[in-house]
Amino acid sequence: MGGALRVGVVGAGKISGQYGATISRLPELAVTAVADLDPQRAHGLAGQHPGARVMDLPELLAAEDVDVVLNLTTPAGHAAVALAAISAGKHVYGEKPLAAESTDGRAIADAAAAAGVRAACAPDTVLGTGVQTARAALESGAIGAALAATAFMTVPGHERWHPDPEFYYQRGGGPLLDMGPYYLTTLVHLLGPVRRVAGMSSRPRNERTIADGPRAGTSFPVDVDSHVTGLLEHEGGALTTMIMSFDIWATRLPFIEVYGSAGSLSVPDPNRFAGDVRLHPAAAESWTTLEPSAGYAGAGRGVGLLDLHDALAEDRSHRTGVDVALHVLDVMESMQASARSGSSVAVTTTCRRPERIDGVIELA
Repeated sequence: MGGALRVGVVGAGKISGQYGATISRLPELAVTAVADLDPQRAHGLAGQHPGARVMDLPELLAAEDVDVVLNLTTPAGHAAVALAAISAGKHVYGEKPLAAESTDGRAIADAAAAAGVRAACAPDTVLGTGVQTARAALESGAIGAALAATAFMTVPGHERWHPDPEFYYQRGGGPLLDMGPYYLTTLVHLLGPVRRVAGMSSRPRNERTIADGPRAGTSFPVDVDSHVTGLLEHEGGALTTMIMSFDIWATRLPFIEVYGSAGSLSVPDPNRFAGDVRLHPAAAESWTTLEPSAGYAGAGRGVGLLDLHDALAEDRSHRTGVDVALHVLDVMESMQASARSGSSVAVTTTCRRPERIDGVIELA
C-alpha cells in the first residue's frame, strides 16, 4: 500500500501510551481516530496525535481514513471489537490474547479470511533483536539440534503496580493468558508449533488487594488460577517445561533457555524487544553474549503495525499473523483443559512459523 497505514485506536487505557509513542515516531503509521468508553481518556490519547479525532466505535469503524483498527480493549472485549472491525472491511491488530476463548479466535480468523482483510495480534516483542537474534543463532546450528527448553514467568501479581488490575484475574486473564502469549509466541518462533501439552494449576488466594495508585487498599476477587505449570511437546520433538505465576515473590530462574545437542542458548525477557542473547557451546567453559544480528532495533509496542504496513506493501505474510495467535490461544486452553482433566491434551491447531527478520533493522 502507498502512504501511511491509518490507525483507529479502540481502547485508550494504560497500554495505549506505549503504542502511541511507537506510532508517533514511525512515518509509515498515523493515528487518525480514537474511541474509548471514557471520553477523557480518548481525548488524552487523541491529543498526542495531530489530526486524530475522538469518535464512538460505530463512527470509527465507518471512517474512511481508518485502514486498521488497533484493538486495545480488555481480553473479554477483543473478539467483539475485532469481528466488528472485520465486518466493516478494516484490517485489525489486537492486543494479546487474540480472544478470551479459542472459539472466538477461530471466528476472527475465519471472518478475516472471508472478508479478505488482515488480522494480526500481539505480541510483537518477538520482532525485536532479542528473540530474532536468538532465532538466528538457533538456525545457524550454534547449539546443534534443539532438544528441550524452559520458560518461566514468575511475579507476585500485577495488583502491585497496575491501578485497575481486576481484569487480570477475570475470565481471559491470569498469568497464562496474560503473559503466556509472550513466551509461547517466542517458543513458536524458536521451536515451531506445539502438538501436545500437560498442565497443572492452582489458585492459592481467592482475593487480591491493589497496592498502588488512587485505589490502593481496594480488594477484589480472583476468578482464575494464578499459578500454572506445564509441559509442551513441539511438532519437531523438542520438549518445553513452563511456569506462569502471579504467586512467586523472587526467583533466579531464567526467562527462556533452549538446550541443544551441541550447547545451550539463553533468551532474554520475551516481554521486551531487546536484551542479551547468551550462548554456551558444548566445548566452551563459559557463556558468551552475542551481538544483535536480526530484528528491529529500538522497537516498541506497535512495531507489529509497521510489519503489517510493509507486508501489505510487499504483498507478503505479516509476522504477527492470526494463525500464530490462535495456535497460542489453543495451547493455553489445552494446558487449562489438561489441568482440569489430569491427562495430556492434543493441541488441535497448528500454524506456520513466521518468517525470520534478516539482519538488524534500525528504527528512528
